[in-house]
Amino acid sequence: MKINYPLLALAIGAFGIGTTEFSPMGLLPVIARGVDVSIPAAGMLISAYAVGVMVGAPLMTLLLSHRARRSALIFLMAIFTLGNVLSAIAPDYMTLMLSRILTSLNHGAFFGLGSVVAASVVPKHKQASAVATMFMGLTLANIGGVPAATWLGETIGWRMSFLATAGLGVISMVSLFLSLPKGGAGARPEVKKELAVLMRPQVLSALLTTVLGAGAMFTLYTYISPVLQ
Repeated sequence: MKINYPLLALAIGAFGIGTTEFSPMGLLPVIARGVDVSIPAAGMLISAYAVGVMVGAPLMTLLLSHRARRSALIFLMAIFTLGNVLSAIAPDYMTLMLSRILTSLNHGAFFGLGSVVAASVVPKHKQASAVATMFMGLTLANIGGVPAATWLGETIGWRMSFLATAGLGVISMVSLFLSLPKGGAGARPEVKKELAVLMRPQVLSALLTTVLGAGAMFTLYTYISPVLQ
Protein backbone atom coordinates (compact mmCIF):
# COMPACT_ATOMS: atom_id res chain seq x y z
CA MET A 1 0.00 0.00 0.00
CA LYS A 2 1.38 3.39 -1.01
CA ILE A 3 2.00 5.80 1.86
CA ASN A 4 0.35 9.21 1.52
CA TYR A 5 3.08 11.38 3.05
CA PRO A 6 1.03 14.59 3.35
CA LEU A 7 -1.60 12.69 5.37
CA LEU A 8 1.14 11.13 7.49
CA ALA A 9 2.59 14.58 8.22
CA LEU A 10 -0.84 15.90 9.22
CA ALA A 11 -1.43 12.85 11.43
CA ILE A 12 1.91 13.45 13.18
CA GLY A 13 0.82 17.02 13.94
CA ALA A 14 -2.52 15.78 15.26
CA PHE A 15 -0.69 13.21 17.40
CA GLY A 16 1.46 15.91 18.96
CA ILE A 17 -1.50 18.20 19.64
CA GLY A 18 -3.49 15.39 21.24
CA THR A 19 -0.54 14.42 23.40
CA THR A 20 0.07 17.91 24.76
CA GLU A 21 -3.64 18.51 25.32
CA PHE A 22 -4.30 15.46 27.47
CA SER A 23 -0.97 14.48 29.08
CA PRO A 24 -1.09 17.18 31.82
CA MET A 25 -4.20 15.47 33.20
CA GLY A 26 -2.20 12.37 34.10
CA LEU A 27 0.63 14.50 35.47
CA LEU A 28 -1.51 16.92 37.47
CA PRO A 29 -0.18 15.97 40.96
CA VAL A 30 3.42 16.00 39.67
CA ILE A 31 3.01 19.40 38.01
CA ALA A 32 1.27 20.80 41.11
CA ARG A 33 4.26 19.84 43.24
CA GLY A 34 6.68 21.14 40.62
CA VAL A 35 5.26 24.67 40.58
CA ASP A 36 4.19 24.59 44.24
CA VAL A 37 0.43 24.99 43.84
CA SER A 38 -2.60 22.98 44.89
CA ILE A 39 -4.09 20.34 42.62
CA PRO A 40 -7.22 22.46 41.95
CA ALA A 41 -4.96 25.35 40.94
CA ALA A 42 -2.95 23.06 38.67
CA GLY A 43 -6.23 21.99 37.10
CA MET A 44 -6.64 25.55 35.86
CA LEU A 45 -3.80 24.80 33.43
CA ILE A 46 -6.26 22.55 31.60
CA SER A 47 -8.80 25.39 31.55
CA ALA A 48 -6.12 27.78 30.26
CA TYR A 49 -5.46 25.46 27.32
CA ALA A 50 -9.19 25.31 26.57
CA VAL A 51 -9.44 29.11 26.62
CA GLY A 52 -6.55 29.31 24.17
CA VAL A 53 -8.28 26.84 21.84
CA MET A 54 -11.50 28.86 21.99
CA VAL A 55 -9.74 32.14 21.21
CA GLY A 56 -7.12 30.78 18.85
CA ALA A 57 -9.39 28.77 16.56
CA PRO A 58 -11.25 31.69 14.94
CA LEU A 59 -8.39 34.17 15.37
CA MET A 60 -5.66 32.03 13.79
CA THR A 61 -7.99 30.83 11.04
CA LEU A 62 -8.77 34.40 10.02
CA LEU A 63 -5.15 35.52 10.26
CA LEU A 64 -3.74 32.61 8.26
CA SER A 65 -6.50 31.86 5.76
CA HIS A 66 -4.84 34.03 3.07
CA ARG A 67 -1.45 32.38 3.56
CA ALA A 68 -0.14 29.39 1.63
CA ARG A 69 -1.41 26.27 3.38
CA ARG A 70 1.98 24.67 3.92
CA SER A 71 3.49 27.77 5.50
CA ALA A 72 0.36 28.31 7.61
CA LEU A 73 0.45 24.77 9.00
CA ILE A 74 4.18 24.99 9.70
CA PHE A 75 3.63 28.31 11.49
CA LEU A 76 0.91 26.74 13.63
CA MET A 77 3.20 23.87 14.61
CA ALA A 78 5.96 26.38 15.38
CA ILE A 79 3.61 27.97 17.92
CA PHE A 80 2.93 24.50 19.31
CA THR A 81 6.65 23.74 19.61
CA LEU A 82 7.53 27.08 21.20
CA GLY A 83 4.69 26.76 23.70
CA ASN A 84 5.83 23.31 24.82
CA VAL A 85 9.45 24.45 25.19
CA LEU A 86 8.31 27.40 27.30
CA SER A 87 6.17 25.02 29.39
CA ALA A 88 9.21 22.82 29.99
CA ILE A 89 11.34 25.71 31.26
CA ALA A 90 8.58 27.66 33.03
CA PRO A 91 9.97 28.88 36.39
CA ASP A 92 6.59 29.38 38.03
CA TYR A 93 2.88 28.67 37.83
CA MET A 94 1.84 31.84 35.98
CA THR A 95 4.51 31.40 33.31
CA LEU A 96 3.40 27.81 32.83
CA MET A 97 -0.21 28.92 32.45
CA LEU A 98 0.70 31.52 29.83
CA SER A 99 2.80 29.00 27.93
CA ARG A 100 -0.12 26.57 27.90
CA ILE A 101 -2.35 29.26 26.41
CA LEU A 102 0.28 29.94 23.75
CA THR A 103 0.56 26.22 22.97
CA SER A 104 -3.18 25.91 22.43
CA LEU A 105 -3.53 28.78 19.96
CA ASN A 106 -2.68 26.46 17.08
CA HIS A 107 -5.15 23.72 18.00
CA GLY A 108 -8.41 24.61 16.26
CA ALA A 109 -6.82 26.25 13.23
CA PHE A 110 -4.54 23.25 12.62
CA PHE A 111 -7.44 20.80 12.54
CA GLY A 112 -9.58 23.13 10.45
CA LEU A 113 -6.93 23.93 7.87
CA GLY A 114 -5.50 20.42 8.09
CA SER A 115 -8.87 18.94 7.17
CA VAL A 116 -8.99 21.09 4.03
CA VAL A 117 -5.46 20.06 3.08
CA ALA A 118 -6.15 16.39 3.80
CA ALA A 119 -9.16 16.46 1.49
CA SER A 120 -7.15 18.18 -1.24
CA VAL A 121 -4.37 15.57 -1.51
CA VAL A 122 -6.65 12.63 -2.39
CA PRO A 123 -9.31 11.89 -5.03
CA LYS A 124 -12.79 13.18 -4.27
CA HIS A 125 -14.18 9.77 -3.32
CA LYS A 126 -11.47 9.38 -0.64
CA GLN A 127 -11.77 12.80 0.99
CA ALA A 128 -13.73 11.60 4.02
CA SER A 129 -11.25 8.84 4.77
CA ALA A 130 -8.36 11.30 4.31
CA VAL A 131 -9.75 13.61 6.98
CA ALA A 132 -10.34 10.59 9.22
CA THR A 133 -6.72 9.54 8.69
CA MET A 134 -5.50 12.91 9.94
CA PHE A 135 -7.73 12.69 13.02
CA MET A 136 -6.44 9.17 13.63
CA GLY A 137 -3.33 10.91 14.93
CA LEU A 138 -5.46 12.42 17.69
CA THR A 139 -6.89 9.00 18.53
CA LEU A 140 -3.44 7.42 18.63
CA ALA A 141 -2.31 10.20 20.95
CA ASN A 142 -4.89 9.07 23.49
CA ILE A 143 -3.90 5.43 23.05
CA GLY A 144 -0.11 5.80 23.06
CA GLY A 145 1.10 9.38 23.27
CA VAL A 146 -0.60 10.39 26.50
CA PRO A 147 0.38 7.24 28.45
CA ALA A 148 3.96 7.58 27.17
CA ALA A 149 4.13 11.26 28.13
CA THR A 150 2.65 10.49 31.54
CA TRP A 151 5.17 7.70 32.13
CA LEU A 152 8.00 9.98 31.04
CA GLY A 153 6.78 12.76 33.31
CA GLU A 154 6.51 10.50 36.34
CA THR A 155 9.84 8.76 35.65
CA ILE A 156 12.13 11.61 34.59
CA GLY A 157 10.08 14.72 35.31
CA TRP A 158 7.11 16.60 33.91
CA ARG A 159 9.40 19.12 32.19
CA MET A 160 10.92 16.34 30.09
CA SER A 161 7.41 15.34 29.03
CA PHE A 162 6.84 18.80 27.58
CA LEU A 163 10.25 18.75 25.88
CA ALA A 164 9.49 15.40 24.26
CA THR A 165 6.19 16.79 23.01
CA ALA A 166 8.04 19.80 21.59
CA GLY A 167 10.17 17.27 19.71
CA LEU A 168 7.00 15.97 18.08
CA GLY A 169 6.35 19.52 16.94
CA VAL A 170 9.75 19.70 15.25
CA ILE A 171 9.16 16.35 13.53
CA SER A 172 5.76 17.59 12.37
CA MET A 173 7.19 20.83 10.94
CA VAL A 174 9.87 18.96 9.00
CA SER A 175 7.30 16.44 7.74
CA LEU A 176 4.92 19.16 6.60
CA PHE A 177 7.71 21.05 4.84
CA LEU A 178 8.91 17.98 2.97
CA SER A 179 5.55 16.47 2.04
CA LEU A 180 3.12 19.30 1.31
CA PRO A 181 3.16 21.30 -1.92
CA LYS A 182 4.06 24.94 -1.40
CA GLY A 183 0.76 26.17 -2.81
CA GLY A 184 -0.37 29.74 -3.35
CA ALA A 185 -1.94 32.31 -1.08
CA GLY A 186 -5.67 32.10 -0.50
CA ALA A 187 -8.21 34.91 -0.61
CA ARG A 188 -8.43 37.20 2.41
CA PRO A 189 -11.71 36.48 4.23
CA GLU A 190 -14.32 39.08 5.16
CA VAL A 191 -14.14 39.17 8.95
CA LYS A 192 -17.67 40.48 9.50
CA LYS A 193 -19.22 37.73 7.39
CA GLU A 194 -17.16 35.05 9.11
CA LEU A 195 -18.10 36.25 12.59
CA ALA A 196 -21.77 36.66 11.63
CA VAL A 197 -21.99 32.88 11.23
CA LEU A 198 -21.52 32.53 15.00
CA MET A 199 -24.82 34.33 15.56
CA ARG A 200 -26.92 31.74 13.74
CA PRO A 201 -29.19 29.77 16.10
CA GLN A 202 -28.13 26.44 14.58
CA VAL A 203 -24.47 27.24 15.15
CA LEU A 204 -25.07 28.44 18.71
CA SER A 205 -27.06 25.29 19.45
CA ALA A 206 -24.27 23.08 18.12
CA LEU A 207 -21.69 25.03 20.14
CA LEU A 208 -23.74 24.72 23.32
CA THR A 209 -24.11 20.97 22.84
CA THR A 210 -20.37 20.65 22.35
CA VAL A 211 -19.61 22.76 25.43
CA LEU A 212 -21.91 20.71 27.65
CA GLY A 213 -20.63 17.36 26.40
CA ALA A 214 -16.94 18.26 26.48
CA GLY A 215 -17.34 20.10 29.79
CA ALA A 216 -18.82 17.04 31.48
CA MET A 217 -16.07 14.79 30.14
CA PHE A 218 -13.13 17.03 30.97
CA THR A 219 -14.42 17.90 34.43
CA LEU A 220 -13.91 14.24 35.28
CA TYR A 221 -10.74 13.54 33.31
CA THR A 222 -8.90 16.66 34.48
CA TYR A 223 -8.78 15.33 38.04
CA ILE A 224 -8.79 11.61 37.28
CA SER A 225 -5.20 11.11 38.48
CA PRO A 226 -5.64 12.54 42.01
CA VAL A 227 -9.04 10.85 42.29
CA LEU A 228 -7.54 7.43 41.53
CA GLN A 229 -4.69 8.04 43.96
